Amino acid sequence: MSTNGLELNGNCGADIAGLEFEVFPVESQDSMSAPGIELEKNGEEGLIKDGHRFDVCSEATSGWTRRVRLGKVPDERHMNPDRKTALELSVRAFAEKCEGHVINPKIGMEFDSLDEAYEFYNLYSWETGFGIWLAKSRLNVQRIRCMQEIVCACAGSPLKENSRSSQCGCSAMIRLLRSRDGGWYISEHKSGHNHPLSITCGQKTHWKSHRHIDRYTKDLVKQLRDNNVGLGKVFSIVGSFFGVAENVPFTKRSLKTLCKKLNKEQSDFDAVKTMDLLGEMKANDPDFNYTVQVDEESRIKTLMWVTSRGCDQYRCFGDAITFDTTYRTNLYDMPFGLFVGVNNHFQSIIFGGAMMRDEKEETFKWIFKEFVRMVGGKHPQTILTDQARSMELAIEAELPNTVHRWCKWHVLKKAKESMGVLWSKNSEFKLEFHKLVHHMITEEEFEDGWSQMLAKYSLSKHPFLTQIYEVRHKWAKPYFRGVFCARMTSTQRSESANHLFKGYVPPGCPMHLFLKQFQKL
Repeated sequence: MSTNGLELNGNCGADIAGLEFEVFPVESQDSMSAPGIELEKNGEEGLIKDGHRFDVCSEATSGWTRRVRLGKVPDERHMNPDRKTALELSVRAFAEKCEGHVINPKIGMEFDSLDEAYEFYNLYSWETGFGIWLAKSRLNVQRIRCMQEIVCACAGSPLKENSRSSQCGCSAMIRLLRSRDGGWYISEHKSGHNHPLSITCGQKTHWKSHRHIDRYTKDLVKQLRDNNVGLGKVFSIVGSFFGVAENVPFTKRSLKTLCKKLNKEQSDFDAVKTMDLLGEMKANDPDFNYTVQVDEESRIKTLMWVTSRGCDQYRCFGDAITFDTTYRTNLYDMPFGLFVGVNNHFQSIIFGGAMMRDEKEETFKWIFKEFVRMVGGKHPQTILTDQARSMELAIEAELPNTVHRWCKWHVLKKAKESMGVLWSKNSEFKLEFHKLVHHMITEEEFEDGWSQMLAKYSLSKHPFLTQIYEVRHKWAKPYFRGVFCARMTSTQRSESANHLFKGYVPPGCPMHLFLKQFQKL
């Protein structure tokens, strides 16, 4: 700013020791004047106003300019519904002229915030066919931004010659200054470009500023990803709002980056979010029970919960249950176990769930003990599990009066893995083994059939058959006469619930989202 050969540089919308500057629409040292400021020239030493002294230097005599430091710039002004925004004014102007661009930046346009100004210029750049980015800015003595330039993405020069950089020294830009009321206004606008402009929608989405995803689309993507919708389907769903996927104003790569960012945000402070969610569920459902086991470093080791509905159903249908821990789809690869039963219509019932860090005997003891406590102290008559030794020992210790039965499907699976060629498609051994498992009624029939099978195929010393025969009371049908199992012979109901759960929970989800999706299930 020039005032009779004297130089003053600074924000025109602040106070300098009681001197009030007016807001100037243009920042140019050749055309800018300072009306309303009465300064007395004090030789070559400085300026004096109301007894205050300001040091200034003449650019013509000294060759350098000393910028006057300004006070604290006010915060960005609040939105006023009665104030017409720059976007509204630009659209109204286009409606009257019906020519040129819809979005047209002009010197003097005001904005409530820097983000609003960026979005406005970004809309203009989309319509015109170029990208933008934030360039140099200026801070005042309070370290608050008081000037910001937004330039074309082709501004500047590449660091290396013969590179694929799009920088070609383009001069298109707008310069924003702070106004006295805390807003921003355009003080300078250059619209000329020295490079070809993008025409098609596909070309425009390659500019980084146009890969921006608005907050409403972000919310939609977040909801879809939380409900385990794949990335490709998410892009197709978003594309349906724009007619076809080609009209989506961002690329699939940008959507993938957004999903990674959302996953990181969800995983931050996961333990705190989990405890807050459990507290909220407890407040909404007073009969909801949960318990947490922590280790020496106060980290969550085991988390278990039982809903009020599951507790009520357990009182009526908790005589025979299944428990399976084959599900591991979560961020920490923690095994997840479901207590599942069956009602009088032979429909599956989920009583509760447990997420554990390991599958040791002490962990299962704690889980079974807490489960019985949370459902009212009633022990089940029968429990079906897989062949985990740690689980077997825990059941003997915590549920001594409960009949422990192995899953029949796991027994057949182990037999297939251990018997090799004898378990071929047309093998008679396979048919005889299935007959022993499924159709034997009395213990004498089973013992005789087993001995005949071993003698026929010379398998009396086979390690697998010897091992499962010693624990035949856990899986053979004749040994369960008089034991109530609710027609359940395997943990298939638990595994079916786990399979259903995979449709609700995205892979690698954090603990609090896992629990939230469990509530939906």
